[in-house]
Amino acid sequence: MKKKLVFTILTFVLTFAFMIQANAQCAMCSINAEQGIKNGNTVSAGLNTGVLYLLAIPYLMAMIVGVIWYKKYRKKNIQLNMKKEPFNLN
Repeated sequence: MKKKLVFTILTFVLTFAFMIQANAQCAMCSINAEQGIKNGNTVSAGLNTGVLYLLAIPYLMAMIVGVIWYKKYRKKNIQLNMKKEPFNLN
């Protein structure tokens, strides 16, 4: 249990430690945001951040569903009783 906690924390820290700045906007949104910032509008300053959050949420949800699915349906201690006789694939 302790290994899982350490792995989870380490993964979380490494994921967010190396984040880079990304501009994820269409041309129209970026022009409006730049003009708004030049004119002193503070509302458009958070537009890029909002777009990035909207982009990240579906991926996070898919990752959470995948982890839950993996943990629920994985099988432990599987024993395979295979025959030792040769077989043909023809």
